[in-house]
Amino acid sequence: MTFAAPDRSPPAGLYTEAQRARRDATVWTLVQGILAPAQFLVFLVSLVLVIRFLMTGLGYEAATISILIKTGFLYLIMVTGAIWEKIVFGQYLFAPAFFWEDVFSFAVIALHTAYIWALLSGALEPSGLMILALAAYAAYVINAAQFILKLRAARLQAERSAT
Repeated sequence: MTFAAPDRSPPAGLYTEAQRARRDATVWTLVQGILAPAQFLVFLVSLVLVIRFLMTGLGYEAATISILIKTGFLYLIMVTGAIWEKIVFGQYLFAPAFFWEDVFSFAVIALHTAYIWALLSGALEPSGLMILALAAYAAYVINAAQFILKLRAARLQAERSAT
């Protein structure tokens, strides 16, 4: 007897017509559209502050606060994204169309959460904390690229459907 893995492939396009209609009708699409670039701006500011600290030893508090704000944005976008996914695809996470993005999002969240744990527990010195933050940020950039590629695919699908 053989067992097959569940089919995680998305429909022929990223969205079915019904999913596209739900996506376009829900306020959570707008929420995601606002939070994603806001999180990216916070990331850029924080990245500069973290690199500044690592290069000069100055601004530890500012870098730490910025990482905590970035992590807050990450948690917020994850929760609201799960709500969006439930409305559009009928499940909170791991919908076939966004399965790998969601999987990698958990790695991003794990790294950001590890930073908070290390900060609160004193497990790492300031420079170690900043290096951990950079690892979390590298994972975030990869994950953001995954989502940007999906947005592009959705836009191309919409253009094909319109013609």
